[in-house]
Amino acid sequence: MLPDLNRPFALLRREGRDVVEVLSGTVVTVSSLAGIPSESLSLVPFRQVRERGFECVDDGTPLSVLRISSRAAYPVAAVLEELPASPVALRDGGFDVSDDDYAAIVSEVLREEIGRGEGSNFVIHRVFEADVEGDPLTAALAVYRRLLTRERGAYWTFLVHTGDRTLVGATPERHVSVEDGLVMMNPISGTVRHPDKEAVLRFLSDRKEIDELSMVLDEELKMMATVATEGGQVVGPYLKEMAHLVHTEYLLAGRTALDVRDVLRETMFAPTVVGSPIENACRVVARHERRGRGYYGAVLALIGSDAQGRQTLDAPILIRTADISGDGRLRVPVGATLVRHSTPAGEVAETHTKAAGVLAALGLGASAAGTTPPAAPLAADPDVQAALVARNATLAPFWLRDHQARALDAPELAGRRVLIVDAEDTFTGMLHHQLRVLGLDVVLEKYTAVTSLEGYDLVVLGPGPGDPRRTEEPKMAAMRAIAVRLLDAGTPTLAVCLGHQLLSGLLGLPLRRKANPYQGMQRDIVFFGRPATVGFYSTFTATHPHDRCGTAYGEVELSRDPANGDVHALRGPTFAGVQFHPESVLSSDGIDLLRGLLATLLPAFGSRPRWVPERA
Repeated sequence: MLPDLNRPFALLRREGRDVVEVLSGTVVTVSSLAGIPSESLSLVPFRQVRERGFECVDDGTPLSVLRISSRAAYPVAAVLEELPASPVALRDGGFDVSDDDYAAIVSEVLREEIGRGEGSNFVIHRVFEADVEGDPLTAALAVYRRLLTRERGAYWTFLVHTGDRTLVGATPERHVSVEDGLVMMNPISGTVRHPDKEAVLRFLSDRKEIDELSMVLDEELKMMATVATEGGQVVGPYLKEMAHLVHTEYLLAGRTALDVRDVLRETMFAPTVVGSPIENACRVVARHERRGRGYYGAVLALIGSDAQGRQTLDAPILIRTADISGDGRLRVPVGATLVRHSTPAGEVAETHTKAAGVLAALGLGASAAGTTPPAAPLAADPDVQAALVARNATLAPFWLRDHQARALDAPELAGRRVLIVDAEDTFTGMLHHQLRVLGLDVVLEKYTAVTSLEGYDLVVLGPGPGDPRRTEEPKMAAMRAIAVRLLDAGTPTLAVCLGHQLLSGLLGLPLRRKANPYQGMQRDIVFFGRPATVGFYSTFTATHPHDRCGTAYGEVELSRDPANGDVHALRGPTFAGVQFHPESVLSSDGIDLLRGLLATLLPAFGSRPRWVPERA
């Protein structure tokens, strides 16, 4: 039943299946995702993120592909009979980065990256390393047996042996899958350890946990806006219950016509293991980790076809995984998600807890033998269900509907041509989708690729990371230059987040760094006289003491916080700006606010703008 252990093979138990799939074949190395053949299982390393043009430390980890020549499926009980039950011992275990050094990295990221507007969250990893006593493959098979018998709730429970290394683990998280043209992603965030009902209810109502999952949800909606024709629909949240941990998760679903390899490329990699916005998160991770990630945070990718010959893809995230080399060196990477609330001591403790949890689940830790049995499932409890439903109460209904229910009748906008300028935050993909739903003809270009601004009815200056006060930096200088051209020409312009900050600076409004960044925060504001619930991802803000001000481009009306002068939005004769993200899942009123701004900026052809500032 087990394959020839002298050849490459894989053992997979996938969610919802009562069998173990046994795959065997030959292993080849390819240089890019395009080279992955059908009917294969690939170990995709983190370094492949370079295919998206993103930065990483290239450690040379291979993109190894098991070309499947034989596959079968057997009942779990039958496979268990053939797996070794011998205990596995480790020696000389410890982290590759010391506690003090890791704490220093956390402090630096909080101060230099989140504190300066480079992103809302970043995942910094370190690796628990040890030597396995005895034969490494036998040890890995024994670990796999333990996972099959004691773990629950995993998306994949797997062992992959390439001949010179073995990966074994139980990952809770689907990264992306495609079946019958349906693409799905499965963002997970938050953890309760040794959960009981009271602990889970506290967890589900915790504002920090809600914000963190919402940030991840936004980031994966950005990816879905790229790979799904009609964007992604949000379903959930659900409780993800494993043997010793509980998480919360959402399911994102949409239709795609892309080749599955392109879907995989455009979604590298999950923000839950990198950070957001994803492009800048890759820079931050490379800058502070200063070493490669191997397979940590990347994916396994099973590519095949269904009975009708349509492509299929199933790709779980490589976390909760032990990487065992042929000479018995074991590596268990774990990461902590750094957000504005983080403390160095807390994140050091988090990595210890995660490593201990993974080792216990694998049967390798000191606490493995005495692990308590799993608690009774909680997801069906009425109080837990009510708490899960409550999490959606302030999310944007737009993203909770299917694409047919999203259709909006906006005849005043139909056919207008819009350019979105991307400043390195793929929130622009969600903006692209919402503008299309409103009936506009939309073009999306990165700020470095913009040449002509002619022929557009509206230009959107998009969001992005960075300090808007550093006008000498190439991105800030380029975005400001585009904004000046638009203002001088009188082209209708909508500026979002970073775009809003740069527009504010050009209008003469002071910019300041917020003492407490609004990264992934939902706030109730007054938007030009109407209450609105919106999502912020900002470290900087424009300020002004009054609700109106004169500028070189006409009088400007401001929507601002009366307590501190923070400018939430502005509008002038041919332009408007918003500090928040109307496209975010956190902006429950976002699509209505966006439609109203567009109706003001794009009146009937040949007419003047509908909003004209009052004169004193």
